[in-house]
Amino acid sequence: MAIDFKEHFVKYEAVVSMVDGIFQRVKKEFSKEVFCREKCSDCCYALFDLTIIEAIYLNHKFNEKFTGEEKKKIVDNAVKTDRAIVRLKREAYREFEKNKNEVDILAKMGRERIRCPLLGPDNLCILYESRPMTCRIYGVPTSSSGMSHICGRTNFEEGKKYPTVNMDKIYSELQLLSAELTSAINFDNIKMCEMLIPVSMALITDFNEDYLGVKK
Repeated sequence: MAIDFKEHFVKYEAVVSMVDGIFQRVKKEFSKEVFCREKCSDCCYALFDLTIIEAIYLNHKFNEKFTGEEKKKIVDNAVKTDRAIVRLKREAYREFEKNKNEVDILAKMGRERIRCPLLGPDNLCILYESRPMTCRIYGVPTSSSGMSHICGRTNFEEGKKYPTVNMDKIYSELQLLSAELTSAINFDNIKMCEMLIPVSMALITDFNEDYLGVKK
């Protein structure tokens, strides 16, 4: 029997609306600095993971929209992308085991460029309305774990002060929603709410009762 995520998706979409509002306010106030526009795909090559609520939501919307041969092509592309990401993460882990500087390792990972399987041949996102939170806020100044980030294509000047979105607060809200989902649906593995999943894996995973470890 399919799991009903509807209640949790409503809460997630409320956070999405809030984040979209923040982005639009910054974009309106700093219209010359924010570069985001149609077919700008800089963020579509960035490496990042999704919380479990985001991954299940994206998977749900993907399966709603695509079927047949079109869906198969996207899934095949996602499998290739996921393999590339796994290789990069393994390399990063090996460097971590050699006691190399963690900040340097993360910075190196941040410079890696892998095309998102949702980026279409026309350089447009094929699931734009349901895109993850990171994609929605990319393009305005952000901070996470004490480190700041600005898209390389923006016109924000280094050294100047701008409104900065604290991504740690947004991630905390997403993890809270993930924990609520884990509890409400009675997952056997309570640590499931702490999972982080690449976009590619979110597309190819069947988030059924067996995968999620729902108690019988």
